[in-house]
Amino acid sequence: MDFGKLFSKIVDVAKDYIENSNSNAQPTRQTPTVQRPVSSAMTRGKTDAEWRAYFREILQSTFPLYSIRENVPVTDMAGFATDEFKLYKTRPTQAYKAEWGKPYTFVLEQGGAARGVVMLGKGHSHDSNVKFLIARMYAKKMGIPYINFYTQMPNERDYVVERIHKFMN
Repeated sequence: MDFGKLFSKIVDVAKDYIENSNSNAQPTRQTPTVQRPVSSAMTRGKTDAEWRAYFREILQSTFPLYSIRENVPVTDMAGFATDEFKLYKTRPTQAYKAEWGKPYTFVLEQGGAARGVVMLGKGHSHDSNVKFLIARMYAKKMGIPYINFYTQMPNERDYVVERIHKFMN
Protein backbone atom coordinates (compact mmCIF):
# COMPACT_ATOMS: atom_id res chain seq x y z
CA MET A 1 0.00 0.00 0.00
CA ASP A 2 1.45 3.37 -0.88
CA PHE A 3 1.66 6.25 1.59
CA GLY A 4 -1.10 8.27 -0.09
CA LYS A 5 -3.65 5.48 0.21
CA LEU A 6 -2.65 4.77 3.82
CA PHE A 7 -2.88 8.46 4.69
CA SER A 8 -6.28 8.71 3.03
CA LYS A 9 -7.58 5.75 5.03
CA ILE A 10 -6.30 7.24 8.29
CA VAL A 11 -8.01 10.54 7.48
CA ASP A 12 -11.26 8.67 6.69
CA VAL A 13 -11.17 6.80 10.00
CA ALA A 14 -10.46 10.02 11.92
CA LYS A 15 -13.32 11.87 10.17
CA ASP A 16 -15.69 8.97 10.85
CA TYR A 17 -14.70 8.92 14.52
CA ILE A 18 -15.21 12.68 14.90
CA GLU A 19 -18.55 12.62 13.08
CA ASN A 20 -19.78 9.73 15.20
CA SER A 21 -18.58 11.16 18.50
CA ASN A 22 -20.24 14.53 17.73
CA SER A 23 -23.52 13.04 16.53
CA ASN A 24 -23.91 10.58 19.42
CA ALA A 25 -24.39 12.73 22.50
CA GLN A 26 -25.48 9.74 24.60
CA PRO A 27 -23.20 6.72 24.86
CA THR A 28 -24.49 3.60 23.18
CA ARG A 29 -23.35 -0.01 23.06
CA GLN A 30 -24.13 -0.40 19.36
CA THR A 31 -21.44 0.20 16.81
CA PRO A 32 -22.61 3.06 14.62
CA THR A 33 -22.75 2.46 10.90
CA VAL A 34 -20.94 5.00 8.83
CA GLN A 35 -22.14 6.06 5.40
CA ARG A 36 -19.75 8.02 3.24
CA PRO A 37 -21.11 10.50 0.72
CA VAL A 38 -21.27 9.12 -2.80
CA SER A 39 -19.22 12.03 -4.15
CA SER A 40 -16.25 11.09 -1.93
CA ALA A 41 -16.28 7.52 -3.18
CA MET A 42 -16.41 8.71 -6.78
CA THR A 43 -13.32 10.93 -6.46
CA ARG A 44 -10.94 8.46 -4.79
CA GLY A 45 -8.67 5.95 -6.47
CA LYS A 46 -8.57 7.74 -9.80
CA THR A 47 -5.72 7.54 -12.24
CA ASP A 48 -3.76 10.67 -13.17
CA ALA A 49 -5.67 10.87 -16.46
CA GLU A 50 -9.01 10.60 -14.64
CA TRP A 51 -7.99 13.36 -12.19
CA ARG A 52 -6.99 15.61 -15.08
CA ALA A 53 -10.31 14.97 -16.84
CA TYR A 54 -12.20 15.65 -13.59
CA PHE A 55 -10.43 18.97 -13.01
CA ARG A 56 -10.60 19.94 -16.70
CA GLU A 57 -14.37 19.52 -16.66
CA ILE A 58 -14.69 21.60 -13.47
CA LEU A 59 -12.48 24.37 -14.87
CA GLN A 60 -14.25 24.49 -18.23
CA SER A 61 -17.77 24.46 -16.82
CA THR A 62 -17.28 26.66 -13.75
CA PHE A 63 -14.69 29.15 -15.02
CA PRO A 64 -15.73 29.81 -18.65
CA LEU A 65 -14.07 33.26 -18.68
CA TYR A 66 -10.67 31.59 -18.69
CA SER A 67 -9.00 29.60 -21.41
CA ILE A 68 -7.15 26.56 -20.11
CA ARG A 69 -3.73 25.27 -21.05
CA GLU A 70 -2.46 21.95 -19.75
CA ASN A 71 0.97 20.62 -18.84
CA VAL A 72 2.61 24.03 -19.28
CA PRO A 73 6.39 24.12 -18.68
CA VAL A 74 7.52 26.75 -16.17
CA THR A 75 9.81 28.16 -18.87
CA ASP A 76 6.76 28.97 -21.07
CA MET A 77 5.75 31.50 -18.45
CA ALA A 78 8.98 32.52 -16.69
CA GLY A 79 11.48 32.06 -19.51
CA PHE A 80 14.80 30.33 -18.91
CA ALA A 81 15.42 32.16 -15.65
CA THR A 82 17.77 31.17 -12.85
CA ASP A 83 16.72 32.67 -9.53
CA GLU A 84 17.65 32.19 -5.90
CA PHE A 85 14.90 30.88 -3.66
CA LYS A 86 14.99 29.72 -0.07
CA LEU A 87 13.36 26.33 -0.63
CA TYR A 88 15.35 24.50 2.05
CA LYS A 89 16.84 25.75 5.33
CA THR A 90 20.18 24.14 4.58
CA ARG A 91 20.50 25.98 1.23
CA PRO A 92 19.17 29.51 1.80
CA THR A 93 20.71 31.02 -1.34
CA GLN A 94 20.48 28.11 -3.76
CA ALA A 95 19.78 29.09 -7.37
CA TYR A 96 17.07 27.15 -9.18
CA LYS A 97 16.42 27.13 -12.91
CA ALA A 98 12.86 27.50 -14.18
CA GLU A 99 13.41 24.52 -16.47
CA TRP A 100 13.76 22.30 -13.39
CA GLY A 101 10.21 23.08 -12.27
CA LYS A 102 7.30 20.67 -12.57
CA PRO A 103 5.10 21.66 -15.54
CA TYR A 104 1.92 23.38 -14.41
CA THR A 105 -1.01 20.96 -14.63
CA PHE A 106 -3.45 23.71 -15.67
CA VAL A 107 -2.92 27.39 -16.39
CA LEU A 108 -5.98 29.63 -16.44
CA GLU A 109 -5.55 32.48 -18.91
CA GLN A 110 -7.56 35.54 -19.74
CA GLY A 111 -6.73 37.99 -22.51
CA GLY A 112 -3.54 36.08 -23.30
CA ALA A 113 -2.16 36.46 -19.75
CA ALA A 114 -1.87 33.78 -17.07
CA ARG A 115 -4.29 34.43 -14.18
CA GLY A 116 -3.83 31.27 -12.11
CA VAL A 117 -2.16 27.89 -11.87
CA VAL A 118 -3.82 24.66 -10.70
CA MET A 119 -1.40 21.88 -9.76
CA LEU A 120 -2.28 18.26 -9.05
CA GLY A 121 0.06 16.06 -7.05
CA LYS A 122 0.19 12.95 -4.93
CA GLY A 123 1.07 12.79 -1.26
CA HIS A 124 2.90 15.81 0.00
CA SER A 125 4.73 16.38 -3.26
CA HIS A 126 3.73 20.05 -3.22
CA ASP A 127 5.57 20.53 0.07
CA SER A 128 8.69 18.43 -0.42
CA ASN A 129 9.38 17.70 -4.10
CA VAL A 130 11.85 20.24 -5.46
CA LYS A 131 10.16 20.30 -8.89
CA PHE A 132 6.85 21.40 -7.31
CA LEU A 133 8.60 23.90 -5.05
CA ILE A 134 10.39 25.49 -8.00
CA ALA A 135 7.14 25.73 -9.98
CA ARG A 136 5.40 27.34 -7.00
CA MET A 137 8.17 29.87 -6.42
CA TYR A 138 8.23 30.97 -10.06
CA ALA A 139 4.43 31.38 -10.01
CA LYS A 140 4.81 33.49 -6.85
CA LYS A 141 7.57 35.55 -8.48
CA MET A 142 5.28 36.24 -11.46
CA GLY A 143 2.38 37.14 -9.14
CA ILE A 144 0.19 34.28 -10.34
CA PRO A 145 -1.99 32.42 -7.80
CA TYR A 146 -0.79 28.83 -7.35
CA ILE A 147 -3.51 26.41 -6.22
CA ASN A 148 -2.48 22.88 -5.34
CA PHE A 149 -4.66 19.81 -4.85
CA TYR A 150 -3.62 16.46 -3.38
CA THR A 151 -5.01 13.65 -5.51
CA GLN A 152 -5.18 11.19 -2.61
CA MET A 153 -7.86 13.40 -1.06
CA PRO A 154 -11.55 13.43 -2.09
CA ASN A 155 -11.49 16.82 -3.89
CA GLU A 156 -15.26 17.03 -4.08
CA ARG A 157 -16.52 19.44 -6.71
CA ASP A 158 -17.80 22.12 -4.30
CA TYR A 159 -14.48 22.12 -2.44
CA VAL A 160 -12.46 22.45 -5.66
CA VAL A 161 -14.61 25.31 -6.98
CA GLU A 162 -14.52 27.14 -3.63
CA ARG A 163 -10.73 26.91 -3.34
CA ILE A 164 -10.15 28.10 -6.90
CA HIS A 165 -12.54 31.04 -6.41
CA LYS A 166 -10.74 31.92 -3.16
CA PHE A 167 -7.30 31.97 -4.81
CA MET A 168 -8.45 33.74 -7.96
CA ASN A 169 -10.09 36.66 -6.12
